[in-house]
Amino acid sequence: MRETTVEADGITARYYETEHERVLVFERDGRTATVAQNVEGYGMLKIRPKPGAPEIERYYGFDMALDHAAELLGVAPSTLPIPEPATDMGM
Repeated sequence: MRETTVEADGITARYYETEHERVLVFERDGRTATVAQNVEGYGMLKIRPKPGAPEIERYYGFDMALDHAAELLGVAPSTLPIPEPATDMGM
């Protein structure tokens, strides 16, 4: 499993891959937001409040998924640090 972590403006972003999914987890002040996509790299992005939780929404575009993740954290989407391996998520 490949894992990459970056931090900026008090937000930690952790990207990793499981057998079935590509996962991007954001953490800030005890809040989390997760963006997940199948390992094949296509299909809708799932938003979860934390890894392994049931999805609360699906999006085609990475920008829309990041907007929702930022909302869950209470920050602007532009403040979310994105690990390099996650930059191609979405359709």
